[in-house]
Amino acid sequence: MTEEKTAEIVENTEKNGSACLKSRGDLARELFKEGYNCSQAVTLAFADELEARGISREMAAGLASSFGGGLGRLREVCGCVSGMALVCGALEGYTDPEAAAEKQDHYKKIQKLVTAFKDENGSYICRELLAGINSDTTPAPEARTESYYKKRPCAELAACAADILERHLEELQK
Repeated sequence: MTEEKTAEIVENTEKNGSACLKSRGDLARELFKEGYNCSQAVTLAFADELEARGISREMAAGLASSFGGGLGRLREVCGCVSGMALVCGALEGYTDPEAAAEKQDHYKKIQKLVTAFKDENGSYICRELLAGINSDTTPAPEARTESYYKKRPCAELAACAADILERHLEELQK
């Protein structure tokens, strides 16, 4: 996938005579189906925003790579949620270790995002979201087959997380 395709928000299809906007969720879903892990899919759905902050697509993919499968397939906090937090930190995080008010404000934002994800999906813990599906913790990822995509909610969870973050960022711009 090229950098241009990921950063492209406008889909080239027409609907009722006007261009359709592709949501960040749509991008995250596509990225997951291309083989990126859940955290990378959410993170790379915002690659254009991250690049504007000096974080290359490759760096973003590398930073997010450890969080797939609930942190290295340990099935803890969902990688989609981690990707959401990673992007939020890159775009809105604090950098001064003594900035207590900014730290509190940032944690409040993260808690709001995570709560929204939990409200929509019932949990933010990977093994709970994958209940009833093979969710072993071996480091070897499962092969991405048609069967894999049919049984796992991960593509839709990535779309959900990216959409939640997109709404959050839009609210800030108002």
